Amino acid sequence: MPDWDDVVGIGSGLPEVEESTWYRTPSLKVRGKGFVRLRTESDDLLVVMCSLEEKEALLASGDPAFSTTAHYDGHGSILVDLERVDPQQLAELVEEAWRRKAPAAVVRRHDG
Repeated sequence: MPDWDDVVGIGSGLPEVEESTWYRTPSLKVRGKGFVRLRTESDDLLVVMCSLEEKEALLASGDPAFSTTAHYDGHGSILVDLERVDPQQLAELVEEAWRRKAPAAVVRRHDG
């Protein structure tokens, strides 16, 4: 089962990622833009930035690793239960979130 250290490990392999805080919780940012954060306020879920289409597809899949709350309605982010998510899928979600927030030149250099 992945934990925050695993998320940091995934993110650390991507260019210009820094550990930081976001809403006073642990987060990863690229050039100051948050792309994942640990929701420690009540449930230890991971907030991952994504497109609205991806969010809808993940929720529609019925996979219990993915959820949302009314607070995130209309927002491109999905809640990920680290106790339930497949580690490979987590890695893909973190990288995709990074791609959404990283400057295009940084993504191009990474893709080489």
